[in-house]
Amino acid sequence: MIGLIQRVSVASVSVNGLVIGQIDQGILALLAVEKTDTTTQADRLLQRILDYRIFPDADDKMNLSLRDIDGGLLVVPQFTLAADTEKGKRPSFAAAAPPEMGRALFEYVQQQAGAIHPHCQFGQFGADMKVMLINEGPVTFSLRCN
Repeated sequence: MIGLIQRVSVASVSVNGLVIGQIDQGILALLAVEKTDTTTQADRLLQRILDYRIFPDADDKMNLSLRDIDGGLLVVPQFTLAADTEKGKRPSFAAAAPPEMGRALFEYVQQQAGAIHPHCQFGQFGADMKVMLINEGPVTFSLRCN
C-alpha cells in the first residue's frame, strides 16, 4: 500500500463541483492499493500516517505528528501512485489492485481512520475528483507498507 502524504494548511476534495471532504491544518493522504495488499498493510499505513512526525515543534523541528497537533486527515484514493514508470512513455498499472479490491481496502481505511482519529474526511473511490490544497513547506513524503 502506498501513501503520499502532504502537510497542509487547508485541503479539500470535490466531485461534480460539490466539496465532499475538507480539512484545515493536517495531512492530505493520497492512497494507492496494490494487488498484494491486505488489511495488515492498510492498518500499518494508517498508523504511520497518524504518527509520522512532520509538523514543527516550538524549535521548528519536525517532531510532532498529526495526533500531537490534533489535525485533520483527508484521505483520497489515487490508484495512479501504484504505476510502474520505469520504462517507456506510458505508465503500467499491473501492480495496482483491481477496482473491487481497491474499493474494499479504501473503505476499510475509511472505517478504521474514522474510528481512530476524530478529524477525518475522504475522497470518493472511482470518482473524478478535484483536489485543492496548500502544501506547507512544502512537505511531502511517500510511505509504503508491504
